[in-house]
Amino acid sequence: MPANIYIDPRWKNAGGIGTFYEEVNKINGYETLSIKGDPASPFDTLSSAITLSSLNNSVVFFPGYIPPLSSKVPYVFTIHDLNHLDRKENSSVAKKVFYNTIIKKGCKTSSFIFTVSDFSRNRIIEWSGVDENKVINVGNGVSHEFTPDGEKMDLGYEYFLCVSNRKSHKNEFGVLKAFSDANIDNQIKLVFTGKPNNEIQSFISALDIQERVVFTGFIDSRELPKLYRSAKALIFPSFYEGFGLPVIEAQASGVPVITSNNSSLGEISGGAAFLVEPTEINDIVKAIELVCYSAELVKVNTKNGLINAKKYSWEKTANIVDRYLKQLS
Repeated sequence: MPANIYIDPRWKNAGGIGTFYEEVNKINGYETLSIKGDPASPFDTLSSAITLSSLNNSVVFFPGYIPPLSSKVPYVFTIHDLNHLDRKENSSVAKKVFYNTIIKKGCKTSSFIFTVSDFSRNRIIEWSGVDENKVINVGNGVSHEFTPDGEKMDLGYEYFLCVSNRKSHKNEFGVLKAFSDANIDNQIKLVFTGKPNNEIQSFISALDIQERVVFTGFIDSRELPKLYRSAKALIFPSFYEGFGLPVIEAQASGVPVITSNNSSLGEISGGAAFLVEPTEINDIVKAIELVCYSAELVKVNTKNGLINAKKYSWEKTANIVDRYLKQLS
């Protein structure tokens, strides 16, 4: 009798991992694990171990990165990236200890480790020392709502869009400085998703571009495709990403993309973007100006971006996930 496949449902509505969980399980429909607590808490390694101790003839899939301390049934967990180790601003002594003990142990005891890009896969293999066949790049998908066709969002001005979250590795200060320096029409605005914090507001004031920067506040997922397809371009020169879902969402929306040549971003953008060195403000400036003044390059990148985005679908990701989980059931 095949084993039951359970999925940890607690990441619902929780950023990129939440999207990954919801889209994969919308297709695969695994039974949800009855488990409480915060899946991002380091103590969850204990509570998930207790939950799994009562299971028999089961396989458990964790869409998040914290494995159970122990398990008598096969399990798979997902390391989307090693941001908490690789980026100083997102790391700490406690995080390093946790990764090098609990998460590394999970790498050894899990049946597979899922991840979302070749960049992340190679880093996980290098860091954990596990056999390369154990780390599976399942990728990410792009929802069907992201398309060039459909309703647009008329904000009353042209804008560059930055889908971001105030974390410092997103390079928002670099985006602001480059936008301020770019020789473009000053009626064009820069739109950030989410709410500003004091630090970013102070920086905007210091650049004297308060009238040119807009924050959307919370934006419903149904509104996001409209926001993308109405933009002049997505600007996403992050210092580090395990995948960078906004890049694919923008490409699928028929919008040109400015993104980094580092981590996973050069890989997933598929050569269909204005690639920049994110630490070089002048690189970002030039890309912004190209979007505004080089219609031919914009046309080529937009066309190639639409083609590239077709490589990424939640159906493809869900099928890979299902294939490996069923090997264990």
